[in-house]
Amino acid sequence: MAKLSPQSRARKIRLLIFDVDGVLTDGKLYFLPQESPSSEPQSAQNQIEFKGFHAHDGVAISLARLSGLQTGLITKRSSQTVALRARDLKLDFVSQGIDDKRAAFEQIVKEAGLKLEEAAFVGDDVVDLTAMRAGGLAIAVKNARAEVKSEAHYVTVHAGGEGALRDAVEFILKAQGKWKGVLDAYIGGKSSH
Repeated sequence: MAKLSPQSRARKIRLLIFDVDGVLTDGKLYFLPQESPSSEPQSAQNQIEFKGFHAHDGVAISLARLSGLQTGLITKRSSQTVALRARDLKLDFVSQGIDDKRAAFEQIVKEAGLKLEEAAFVGDDVVDLTAMRAGGLAIAVKNARAEVKSEAHYVTVHAGGEGALRDAVEFILKAQGKWKGVLDAYIGGKSSH
């Protein structure tokens, strides 16, 4: 059987799932110390965590939604910041505190009523490989680890936290022939040129 091109794989995608740290963010973790009783040891769990998100990725989720593409995230960490961002973006699926990303990915695909080849995963580090291997389209961000890039069908133009998710959505929608129509619908109609 001939190997499918990344565009052929992208044409089948109806669900886009992604990691958070290193994909939706630049991968840096910021913690603000919080007052706690002196008997309680300081750890990342009892600190205020904050992350930076790129506006282009937010627009990407809106464009995906307009096209009928479902979206979601799977992350090993649990963060109220991520929960708030996911709610703002109106993601269809949010899985935090996940150790087995492949099992979570397969469960989301099942909940969506889709086949594995209709789902894509965007990752940046080796913990994402199991989910990337399970789907029909594996996407690595530009600054992903070498092991992740080597298994990806598509590598984004931008780095994680710098619009990589937008690249993934554009790649899929262009492969599906939906990009121009979705863009026109998003900006409110035809451009003047």
